[in-house]
Amino acid sequence: MQMIQEPGRALPVSEQWDVMVCGGGPAGVAAAIAAARGGAKTCLVEVHGCLGGIWTAGSLSYILDGRGKDGVLTELLSRLDRLNAREGYVCDVESTKLVLEQMCAEAGVRIRLHTRVVAALSDENKRLTHVITESKSGREAWAAGVFVDATGDGDLAARAGCSFAIGEEGTGATQPMSLIALVAGLDPETCGHLTKIEKQSRLNLLAEIRRGGLEPSYDSPGLWHIRNDLYILMANHEYRASALSALDITQATVNARQELHRIIDALRSLGGIWSHLRLVSTGAQIGVREGRRIQGRYEVTVDDVLMGKKHEDAVCRVRFGIDVHLPDPQRQDAFREHRARYAGKAQAYDIPLRALIARDVDGLLMAGRCISGDFLAHASYRVTGNAVALGQAAGTLAAASALQDTLPQDVPWEEVKPMLDMYSQV
Repeated sequence: MQMIQEPGRALPVSEQWDVMVCGGGPAGVAAAIAAARGGAKTCLVEVHGCLGGIWTAGSLSYILDGRGKDGVLTELLSRLDRLNAREGYVCDVESTKLVLEQMCAEAGVRIRLHTRVVAALSDENKRLTHVITESKSGREAWAAGVFVDATGDGDLAARAGCSFAIGEEGTGATQPMSLIALVAGLDPETCGHLTKIEKQSRLNLLAEIRRGGLEPSYDSPGLWHIRNDLYILMANHEYRASALSALDITQATVNARQELHRIIDALRSLGGIWSHLRLVSTGAQIGVREGRRIQGRYEVTVDDVLMGKKHEDAVCRVRFGIDVHLPDPQRQDAFREHRARYAGKAQAYDIPLRALIARDVDGLLMAGRCISGDFLAHASYRVTGNAVALGQAAGTLAAASALQDTLPQDVPWEEVKPMLDMYSQV
């Protein structure tokens, strides 16, 4: 491979922030709002043109494991109710974008969209001091007292030098990606048997796609009602694609979009309830189930999930099961054995605050699916209801740490807990 030497250059540094949150998805938005409400001068940077991450840029506005998550998530759902913009935990994408921006503005969060984290700088004590970004404004440096990595794939933590794991222990295999579509033209009165949460609705939808002459790459597709004739469709799997490879993500996105168009055509060819089906949009961001898991000061394990482990410094109660999507279609038999081994075995368990604090670099917290955990535990806590709770906790601790000018791990739990308890009183 040919190499070039990039010339060194001086970078402008933005104003000093107390807390900088990188990644504006469910975890990042919650972290930024919590930090700002905690009195910290807070900045939030996001690579896409909207806040919400997989909810909005990814079009998967179905909030899994949202029950009992007080605070930012409860407030979001309440605001969407006032807009008649959700059915249960399935939310309208455009309304979600709007409400998240409003909540950040009201909290005093400074947001910067279309901005990507590309590097990080630490001092001689391994404390993170600056994040480097690229955008239409060029290359910039950002200084903060505490940083929160809510990028999903742990991009900031990896660039700062943190240890991480990715994929299944032993094989490195990762769960497939899925590109989500918004579809319209269906009558809720006639397709209810296809849109319920339970397994039978998924089997009904799969049978319809097959009746249209197509075998989808995902054998448990979902169709979820948002409002009026608008639905979310998840019906594809992109295997063996790495979240850390732009080439893999590109090819997965192209392949998945083509398959979604074929699925829509197959269903529409059936006539009847599908006669007016149309594809409204596909996500700008493909749904990535698995990226880096950053090493923290506690690692959540599958044993924690199976035994329902509780912690004194609990910041999130997870009720979602171990949901591993088949990493490799050539391993069907092994996968069935695996699912049978863990099906229905998960118990409600806690994620401790320590799992959000980076082990290898100081002044850095993680929020969302990049927190510290093993492959199977991650398959349980990775969903977005938990991401919001984790972000809320990370932002609360980040603000306390920055305002006290101390490291996150040195803030006593006795000081953090009352701040988190306030969310259950809102």
